[in-house]
Amino acid sequence: MRIAYFDCFSGISGDMILGALVDLGVSSKDLEKELKKLNIPDFKLVVKKVKKQGIGGVGVEVVTKDKKERRLKDILQIIDRSSLAQDIKGTAKKIFTRLNDAEAQVHREHKEHMHFHELGMLDTIVDVVGALVGLKKLGINKIFSSPLNVGSGFVKCVHGTLPVPAPATVELLKGVPVYSLPPHKNFWCGGELVTPTGAVLITSLAESFGDMPKMKVEKIGHGAGHKDLPIPNLLRVMVGEMAQDYEQDTVSLIQTNIDDMNPQICGYLMEKLFKQGALDVWFTPIQMKKNRPAICLSVLAEKDDVDNLCDVIFNESTTIGVRISEVGRKKLSRETKTIKTKYGQVDVKIGRVGKVVKNISPSYDDCRKLAQKLNIPLKEILEEARKEARKFSLRP
Repeated sequence: MRIAYFDCFSGISGDMILGALVDLGVSSKDLEKELKKLNIPDFKLVVKKVKKQGIGGVGVEVVTKDKKERRLKDILQIIDRSSLAQDIKGTAKKIFTRLNDAEAQVHREHKEHMHFHELGMLDTIVDVVGALVGLKKLGINKIFSSPLNVGSGFVKCVHGTLPVPAPATVELLKGVPVYSLPPHKNFWCGGELVTPTGAVLITSLAESFGDMPKMKVEKIGHGAGHKDLPIPNLLRVMVGEMAQDYEQDTVSLIQTNIDDMNPQICGYLMEKLFKQGALDVWFTPIQMKKNRPAICLSVLAEKDDVDNLCDVIFNESTTIGVRISEVGRKKLSRETKTIKTKYGQVDVKIGRVGKVVKNISPSYDDCRKLAQKLNIPLKEILEEARKEARKFSLRP
């Protein structure tokens, strides 16, 4: 699997991403050729080789006389009418919609009434679509990122002087690890390092934020920013093959001990939690103080879902408090395929490490329905689905 790791030690912006992609080997002429499919006013990409603190990189600037400020509906119309590939169109529209939602939340305005101001100018559209085109040309399957250095101080914009990170940027960075280096004679990085365009791109595209995954690095690209800092104002992007290892991520574990609840409620509580987005729910019998038999409710969840799941727990159970911790997970790379068997179609999850199949898990619900319909033992249908899935997984 071909992956890219974005090392954002000096922030990230749209033009820094374009610079890193060009430095990785994406032709600026090829980028311009694809971007012409947007059918937008004349523009050109000015590409320069630069050095930041002695490290070479590439700076890319979008040059255009078009200074028109557009709303979301105008940008979506440009994308829809373009001759870009459908996957590029779909991702670009989602990215601009997220950007619009963040701006609307900050300014307390209705989403349909939001005006992008400078974020609606031509160079932002080129930055976003150009990044998507460049990543596709490099054949990137997944993107990972470091925590983001957001900078410090203040930034001037159409709304006035705002604190760094800018309000819309903070809105886009919810749930993402960020930091700001404190004032220091050697390392202080004043000003805005993560722009709204950089924030919306990396948070929309990255699988996770943290340490570099195990990978065989093939190429390294440096995209240059416009600042002169005590550290190189560069975005470093490393591209290569992901080592054959387990996928990993971090999720939240919500737990609470309950000794005074009618056990009939447990099943209903579990259903409500799954409907609210829980990744997994289980009950463990335990012994509490005064030798009371009790249960420990455990819920795995994405960070963004924790508050909603806590609401369900407090509304539907008798607990008065929960414990929340972060837990790491290692997972097989999984894909779900619909397999044709002699009994009918069954969805099957295939778990791999690299190209090696480790586990095959047919859908219980699909197999149960076929067993009931055909009056065949469930175990036979499960085994038949596994057998057909093994044949499928071995195809070149």
